[in-house]
Amino acid sequence: MNDDRIFLYDCTLRDGAQTQGVDFTVADKGALARELDALGVDYVEGGWPGANPTDDTFFHTPPLLTQARLTAFGMTRRNGRSAANDPGLNVLLHSGARVITLVGKSWDFQVKVALGAELDENLRMIHDSVTHVAARVDEVLFDAEHFFDGFKANPDYALACLRTAYAAGARWVVLCDTNGGGLPFEIEAIVGQVTAHVPGSHLGIHCHNDTDNAVASSLAAVRAGVRQVQGTVNGLGERCGNANLTSIIPNLVLKMGCRTGVGTDALTRLVYISRVLDERLNQAPRRNAPYVGEAAFAHKGGLHASAVAKDPRCYEHITPEQVGNHRQILVSDQAGRASILARFREIGLLFDPADARVDTLVNDVKSREYQGYTYDGADASFELLARRALGLVHTFFLVQSFRVIDEWRPTSAGTVETITEATIKAEIHGTLVMTVAEGNGPVHALDSALRKALAPVYPALNDLKLIDYKVRILTPEAATAAVIRVMIESSDSHGHRWGTVGVSTNVIEASYHALNDSLTYRLLRDAAETMKDHPA
Repeated sequence: MNDDRIFLYDCTLRDGAQTQGVDFTVADKGALARELDALGVDYVEGGWPGANPTDDTFFHTPPLLTQARLTAFGMTRRNGRSAANDPGLNVLLHSGARVITLVGKSWDFQVKVALGAELDENLRMIHDSVTHVAARVDEVLFDAEHFFDGFKANPDYALACLRTAYAAGARWVVLCDTNGGGLPFEIEAIVGQVTAHVPGSHLGIHCHNDTDNAVASSLAAVRAGVRQVQGTVNGLGERCGNANLTSIIPNLVLKMGCRTGVGTDALTRLVYISRVLDERLNQAPRRNAPYVGEAAFAHKGGLHASAVAKDPRCYEHITPEQVGNHRQILVSDQAGRASILARFREIGLLFDPADARVDTLVNDVKSREYQGYTYDGADASFELLARRALGLVHTFFLVQSFRVIDEWRPTSAGTVETITEATIKAEIHGTLVMTVAEGNGPVHALDSALRKALAPVYPALNDLKLIDYKVRILTPEAATAAVIRVMIESSDSHGHRWGTVGVSTNVIEASYHALNDSLTYRLLRDAAETMKDHPA
């Protein structure tokens, strides 16, 4: 194939949200959109404005993206309405998005049964909608729903839908294998025929994974000429999911030699992106996931481990570090060292890898991960752990004890109320301080009491906000004695965001550890900024 640029379109935040059990918050969407932007994805589909309050709020306060184009999703005008008077199109046009994806029918069966429309009317719906929207935004994409089924049943009509959208001004015409029933050789053959009607430079592919072929079908479509590939991180999606971008991207870049917005440097963030999504969803990462799974480059003792020790190419198709992963020889105590050294470089800790403190930290991280800690999505906690191991963290405050009390009581109005009170004893610059604060829950009360003690000495903490809080049970078999992991995401008015983690069998203690790290990290960064502005 030639080296034409392949454009990546991520639909995790909309199509991925169709996954059973997945429910993104506005904060989740914003954080993931920024991660995808940093990765180098070309388009981030944010959701369907007008479909639910979460998507409405997300587009009302969209994240600032520097590379990716934020895209709003909707559908062509309704049967019997004009494009100008269609409420769905109007919501899209008022969403603020400069790129809009319109889904429309391209299977005659769906047009007649699902839409209850005449075939010619569906072509007019496509034409009117694309024309109307294209005149008002930067780009329009047309998602040809059920295209491959439609092509098999009535190729002339399916192609007519594509030609109509393209002629009306669609920048991309996307061929959708909506029910995931296509096989790679079918997809490649049909795409080859489509390129005679719409140029490959304007064609995209969107495959579902119902036959476990979505990745292979997407790559086959690229071979046949499409230049945009749609998918989701970790293959999220309804039923069996979508084409998995964490497999598609390295296959395109490393195996097929394609140029994408994700360069070889950014590709090293792939494992991180995958794990961040899993942490956001409070779910365990898939260990055997290609490229990004913890076991993707794990070798058990024996013949494989012996061969890999001599030359990794014996059983590894790429170097794990190319995608941000690392090799594990499961009988070796060296697994993970290279990954931790790479994290050191990311946070600006450059020193001799032979330093004995590195091995101490590696063992500490391993021990903590065995206890339930994870540092994917908790970058601030990892940096604090590393700097403490090297003696580079000042003790800003020392909490000597804390107490949290929940009181549940009926009111005179016949309702009930819960009052949470937290008491903190902390040492700050040699002075013992005790504060009491109330909150709308244990974490809020604890946070309020800590800030009440610290803010008079450290006013920078007035700028800190806790924007997300997640709890995950790690040992459900232990019932109420389970080990619990708490992840907290914080931010400040400058747009900085950081994640912290705490683990305990007590949810309040786990929350305290994550909260303590969040406050300490903010003070550490404030001290570093002060030194930069006022060097000694």
